[in-house]
Amino acid sequence: MSEETAIFAGGCFWCMVEPFDTRPGIKKVVSGYTGGHVENPTYEQVASHTTGHTEAVMITFDPEVISYRELLEIYWQQTDPTDAMGQFQDRGDNYRPVIFVNSPAQRAAAQESKKALSESGKFKDPIVTTIEPAQPFYPAEEYHQDFYRKDPLRHEIEEAGGRKAFKEKYWE
Repeated sequence: MSEETAIFAGGCFWCMVEPFDTRPGIKKVVSGYTGGHVENPTYEQVASHTTGHTEAVMITFDPEVISYRELLEIYWQQTDPTDAMGQFQDRGDNYRPVIFVNSPAQRAAAQESKKALSESGKFKDPIVTTIEPAQPFYPAEEYHQDFYRKDPLRHEIEEAGGRKAFKEKYWE
């Protein structure tokens, strides 16, 4: 059984766990912070917009069961790829949409996927999600992990902040 990781940022990490966590081949989804210049940042530091970090999820998966390309398809359907400075009600650089790639193969797949989405005509605005090299990933505090299971009502409220309606409009 092989194992790879994928790192995606798409706004609040609370909303980015369940869509991946519930799929066959996913071993683990961890909420955390990446892309910044402070080691082991706290939620409060990241929220202060002074560390350069983005909220993200690190997905450990079995590529023999679910491919990286399939993960990209799931990713796009969770985000507004036309909004560079936040996602839905979550605003700021710590909520920007980013695909953090771990290898040249992931970079190529992400670029191909982004190009296909751009050319699909699904969105009238340009696709602004960036593709960047993976950087150190710091797991978020325990209370942020598996949030959709720990506090389903609050998770649903977060989804209702625009994400759910957007997904229904563009993807369902």
